[in-house]
Amino acid sequence: MKSFIPLLLAATFTVAAPVASADVLLIDAISETPVNSEEGLLRPKRGQKMDSVRGRFGDPKQEIPWVGEPPISRWVYDNFTVYFEHEYVINTVVHR
Repeated sequence: MKSFIPLLLAATFTVAAPVASADVLLIDAISETPVNSEEGLLRPKRGQKMDSVRGRFGDPKQEIPWVGEPPISRWVYDNFTVYFEHEYVINTVVHR
């Protein structure tokens, strides 16, 4: 019986090893691009206020009104969309 336990453990780890592998996602590569630099696209940072975004990037092509609680709204620009919670940037998504 004692010789059966190491064999069972070895079989378990052999089967579980492929399951534990992971892929690198494109989203990781995008998030590693500098936010405000010559190499990356200049876009709003998290925590900026709506007035600051409008002052720096101008009027958006489209303003989509808030939805839900807390209120989430978005502004669509040519190269990115800015998501706001109340009046603060929570995320900026670059268009493909």
